[in-house]
Amino acid sequence: MSKAKEAAIKIITNLPDQATWDDIMYQLYVKKKIEFSLKAAEDGKVYSHEEVKKRILNK
Repeated sequence: MSKAKEAAIKIITNLPDQATWDDIMYQLYVKKKIEFSLKAAEDGKVYSHEEVKKRILNK
């Protein structure tokens, strides 16, 4: 079984029995975004706080 499928099953299993489709989709979305962000951080594709401030203030 793939890691993604295992993670999805675990997320769904841990939700309460009255969880809605929206609840399920939201939890899967959050998991995907967290994994994407962790991978970006590992690859050094992040900005420091100071870099972000400069980008925002220069616009």
